[in-house]
Order: sequence, then C-alpha cells, then structure tokens
Amino acid sequence: MLTALRIQNVVIIEKLDIEFKAGLCALTGETGAGKSILLDSLGLTLGKRAESSLVRKGADQAIVSAVFEIEDASHPAYAFLQENALDIEDGAIYLRRALGADGRSKAFINDQPVSAGTLKSLGELLLEIHGQFDTQGLLDPKTHLAMLDEYAGLKQKGLKTVWQALRAAQDEYQRLKSMAENARVEEEYLRGSLEDLDALGPEEGEEEKLSALRERLMNRESVLEALNAAYHALTAEDDPLRAASGVLSRISHKLGEEAERILGPLDRASVEIEEAINAIQSVSSDLEESEYNLETVDERLFALRSQARKHNCSVDELPAIREKLAEDLNAIEHADENLEAAIKAVDKARTEYLRVAKDVSEARKKFAKELDALVAKELPPLKMERARFETQVEPLPEDEWGVNGMDRVRFLVATNPGAEAGPLNKIASGGEMSRFMLALKVVMAAVGSVPSLIFDEVDAGIGGSTADAVGERLARLAAERQVLVVTHSPQVAARANHHYIVSKAGEKNVTTSVEHLPDREARAEEIARMLAGASVTDEARAAAGKLLEASAA
Repeated sequence: MLTALRIQNVVIIEKLDIEFKAGLCALTGETGAGKSILLDSLGLTLGKRAESSLVRKGADQAIVSAVFEIEDASHPAYAFLQENALDIEDGAIYLRRALGADGRSKAFINDQPVSAGTLKSLGELLLEIHGQFDTQGLLDPKTHLAMLDEYAGLKQKGLKTVWQALRAAQDEYQRLKSMAENARVEEEYLRGSLEDLDALGPEEGEEEKLSALRERLMNRESVLEALNAAYHALTAEDDPLRAASGVLSRISHKLGEEAERILGPLDRASVEIEEAINAIQSVSSDLEESEYNLETVDERLFALRSQARKHNCSVDELPAIREKLAEDLNAIEHADENLEAAIKAVDKARTEYLRVAKDVSEARKKFAKELDALVAKELPPLKMERARFETQVEPLPEDEWGVNGMDRVRFLVATNPGAEAGPLNKIASGGEMSRFMLALKVVMAAVGSVPSLIFDEVDAGIGGSTADAVGERLARLAAERQVLVVTHSPQVAARANHHYIVSKAGEKNVTTSVEHLPDREARAEEIARMLAGASVTDEARAAAGKLLEASAA
C-alpha cells in the first residue's frame, strides 16, 4: 500500500509530507485547496506525463517521491523488480521523479535511475487512479479483456505458447513460399551458374598454387639455361676438384696420416657436388616435361577470377558458392515437398491454438455471466436498479487473433429497462460511469493485485442515500485494498478509517497543506463544514455526529 508521499515545489505546494494508513482514507477540503495537485504529484511518481507547468514558480525543479510497502513476496511488483535488476529492501518500494523547469524529468526506483516507461509499468502494479471522467479502465475497451481475465484468473500462459508456435509455423511457411517464388525466377541462372562451377571445379587454395606455378613458367627458359650452364660447369673434364683428388690419391701412401686430412674433405665435396648435379637434372627434367605451360595456367587463372567477379567473392570462396547454389537449386526442386510440410505444420499449430483459445473463450463466457450477476447486485443500492451491466464476449475475425486469443471483450451498459446495451461513455452520465466503475471494482476486489486504489470525486453529483451507498461500498472495498477517496460528500467522508483535510493558506506565497484529523471531534467539525458550508451550525455538527455514529455501526 501507499504509505508516504513527499512533494517539493509542485504548483502551489512548496514542501509537503503525508503519511497514509491502511483502509479507507478520505481527503476533503474546499474547492481549489489543492486536492488535484496531490493527484498530479502522485501521478508523476507513477510515470505519468511530466509537464513543466507543474514546477512551482521560481523553483528549478519539482521532486515527488512515494513509498509503497508490499508484504506479499508473491506480488507481481517483486517479479517486475527482479526482471529489471532493481533492488528491494524490507518490502518497501521507493518511487521518485524529478521534473526540471525546462520540462526534462528523471525517474528513480529504489534510488536507481530508470526510464519513465519503467516507472509507469511498475506504478500500474502498485496503484490505480480512477476519476469521474477517467479515460482508462471501464472507458477503454482495450482494458476490458484483461479485466475479465483477471477476474476469471486466466493466466493465458498456455495460450501464449500455442500462439507463438502458430506464428512461428506461419512465418516459416511464408519464408519457404517466398524463397521458392524467388528461386523459380532465378532457376535458370542458378542451374547455369552451378554447371559453370562444376565444369571449372575450383579448389580452395588453387589460386595461390597457380600463381606460384605461373611465376616459374614465366622464367622457365632463363632458368633452364642457367641450370644447363651449371651442369656443364660441374661436369667439365677440367674439373679441378677431380684433378686434385686424383693426384693426391696416387701419392697418399707417401703422405701417411696427413692424406686423410686432405682427401676426406675433397671426397665429401665431391659427394655434395654430385647431389647438386642430380638436383639440377631433376629440376631441368620437370621444367622440360611439365604438363603445364604458361598459356594453360593463365587461362585457368582467368576463368577462376572471372567466376569470382561474377559471384562477388574471392577465388577461394568459389567452392562454398558452388555448395550454396546446389542447396538453392535443391530447394527449388523440392519446394513443393517443403511447402507441403510447412502447410501441415501450420495446420497442426492452428489446431492446437484453436483448442486452447476455445477453452479460454468458453471460460471467459462463463465468468462474464458471473461477473455481470455480481455487478447487478451492486447497482440497486447505488440508485441504479434500472441499469444493466453486460460483459460481451464476441469472436474476432481470424486476421485479428493474437496472443490474447480469439475474443473481443467489451463492457456494455443500459440505464433504462428494455434499452439496448451500449458503450459506457455513450450511454452513462459522469455520475453513472463512476458508480458502474465502483460496482465493478467492489466485485473485483477479491481477485485484483493492485494494493492501492484512488477515487477522485466518484461521488460527484449524488447525495443522500446514494452517497451513503457509495461510501459503504468504498469502505467494503477498503477491507481488501487501501482506498484513497477525494470527496465532497459528507456521507463518504464519514465512512473513512482515516480523514485528511487539504487546505491552502497565504496571500502572496500561497501553499497547500494536508492535516490528518486526529480524532472524532476534528472529523465531526470537518464533516459539519461539508454539510453546512462556510458557516458551521450546531445543527450541522449534530448531523455530522449522526453520520459518524451510523458509519461506525
């Protein structure tokens, strides 16, 4: 519930701290005292639109903070905080909004900066504000389905799962269909391209090998000439190495041990030279007998690079391109089979979605009748015994099915017997709208998760026993939720567990204050003022006392 509200520099409020209690809290005061400013300030902490006109004249910024205490750890607010990596301590949630005179605002949850959207999403889980001409809730048909599902306890997790499966199957079918259509147009191109690459047979790394071979082939004549010259030089008859070795071998017996020191290196050099001669012969033979020639290599490189340009890739990527072309062509050849399988998958997913959605639809229709009956019981005491509340559950066309199912839910009303039910905003007056909303809220109090509700002058335009019935229902609602009501009705104020009076003072520097009336005597005096106006009479005080006694009974 909302436990505290702190306001600084908002319109005519310079600084204001309010502590709220559980149960029914009534806020009363003369017109213009600043009750609407309190609601605007609270709206800021809930992420509503921030306007620079809310900043007090002469101030740099307005700051509003609210404290909520949520004891139930299973409340959706806890899951929201966890999903958004926001800390919570001791069950308290602190919301804060700072609004600059330039219109820029900053939002905080538990002193951690967040977006206004995040603040708004959390605020919707903590508090609802209902005004006499509120455009949300009952007046917005988009919320009716969610309200009925909340009453019925329909979590819709299964519906969400089968809807996502159906969408995935439909998307896959459209992807295959589009791919097949596009591929058929390009089939001739694909087939020709694949044939060209198959005929060419590119290999990864081939370009580098061919470039190296081309370099060798370009220099083959000069290389062969040099190799031949080296061969003849090493095999000439006047080889000094061979001549020196022959002379020394003949006198080696005369040299004794020194012969080995001279002949050993000469023998090793002779062996190395022989190996060089063999290598020269091998390289020469390869170059002379090579199956490649420069023209053949150039033609191969040109063909490879031409295909690479055609497919906008490197030569080394041509084998992968060939595989992709083959896959695309295979998809064309088996497109009918793939599409047939995709259609079966869509049909299967649609059947499962229909099964779950129909179950949800039947549950909605059942609980819609139950909701209508309970709301109907609440209307006579609110002096709307001739009115009718109707929850309409209609099938949507298939192109409008979605994650919420296949139903359109609308709350319709009729205020006269025999009249056709229609949208609330077209049938009911402002006061009637407020009472319809109050009746619905009383019924849904047992299942709702929002811990705090605010009603802004929902009793406008009514009095006497009708106002007393409104107060009784607000008090009953407050047994399940914290309820704050801004009211001009003494009958409603008398039902409150806690009473706050809003007033303003000052001439040049006007400011608003809020006082929690401490006892029955103070409450009676304020209710007497509400009954009599500016001049409080003894009769008004007596009437106020009777209202308080009746409310306490």
